Parts: sequence; C-alpha cells; structure tokens
Amino acid sequence: MRALVQRVTRASVRVGDERVGEIGPGLCILVGVTHDDTPADAEKLASKVRGLRVFDDEAGVMNLSLAETGGAALVVSQFTLYGDTRKGRRPSWVAAARPELAEPLVERFAGALRELGTPVKTGRFRADMAVELVNDGPVTLLLEVPNR
Repeated sequence: MRALVQRVTRASVRVGDERVGEIGPGLCILVGVTHDDTPADAEKLASKVRGLRVFDDEAGVMNLSLAETGGAALVVSQFTLYGDTRKGRRPSWVAAARPELAEPLVERFAGALRELGTPVKTGRFRADMAVELVNDGPVTLLLEVPNR
C-alpha cells in the first residue's frame, strides 16, 4: 500500500459540481493499493501517517505529528500510484489492485485514521475527482507498507 502525503493549509475534492470532501490544515493523502495488500497494511499505514512529524513546532522545526496538531486528513484513492513507467511512455497499471480489493482497503485506511482520532474527509471511489490543495512548505512524502 502506498500513500503520497502532502502537508496542506487546505484541500478539497470535487466530483462534478459537488464538493465531497474538504479540510483545513492537515494532510492530503493519496492512497494506492496493490494486489497483496491487507487490512493490517492499511492500519499500519494509517498509524504511520498519523505519527509523521511533519508539522512545525514553536521553534519552526518539523517536530509535530497530525496527532499532536489536531489537523485533519483528506483521503483520496489513487490507483495511478502503482503505475509502472519503466518501459515506453504509456504507464502499465498491472500492479494496481482491482477496485473490488482496493476500495475496502482505502476505506479501512480512512477508518483506521478516524479510530486514532483524526478528522477524516474522503473522495469518492471510482469517480472522476478534481483535487485542489495548497501544499504547505511544500512537504510531500511517499510512504509504503510493507516496505518493499
């Protein structure tokens, strides 16, 4: 399971004319699932994301986590995180999990963040989404569980 995590001052996701999720300061998290991912992977990744020390403390040092700042998370499914571009110019999506496997794991990831106390908004699975965000820093990290 992969998560592209961006520290944001605000983020939102739209499906057509409908805003389906919006947060203020926190993390925008794009989540990709591959074939052998499990609910335990989703929970481990959620814990890792919540504990990332990417927010500034009073001295301006990235020393605080989402848990400590009380920030929110916007979770958006993103199968293209498993796009393979090693050959040619057209990405291969072979490593991306089918929607039947991916959707419950993205939901488990968002649910695990909620259970840990993080306010969570989400995109809409299998929808054509427009994500808008203001990356703060910018701070962008790619996490993977299990570490491959």
